[in-house]
Amino acid sequence: MTSILSAEAPPVLQEYYRVLTGGADRYGDGAVLRPLLSEHLDFTGSLAGHLSDATEGFLHGVAGFIETTQGIAIVRDVHDANGSAVLYDAEMPGGSVRFAEFFTFADGRIASLNLHYDGPDYLAKGGH
Repeated sequence: MTSILSAEAPPVLQEYYRVLTGGADRYGDGAVLRPLLSEHLDFTGSLAGHLSDATEGFLHGVAGFIETTQGIAIVRDVHDANGSAVLYDAEMPGGSVRFAEFFTFADGRIASLNLHYDGPDYLAKGGH
């Protein structure tokens, strides 16, 4: 179960979701995702909180997400000159979890990511 983003999505975001849905073998140590991220990614997430220099931690967190996620269904994505927002359902071993991601970009890379989801629900459904 994987839905694609709209044609209006920036190329870096198209590639980001290809990585998220490409499986753990393709992801490996995160080398495929690293070039898409700012060296000093500003990240906010339900479990991690706010981190202003989160690139390494984010790469580790994504590995766990990819390992347990069985598919992503894009519900809606919107884009403008200032960034993008993507709403999707991730199919986890214990059921579906809804995520909302808000991105800003700089120099063709993801500069900031604000991720919203129900952390306890994610963990209860097999996320880590």
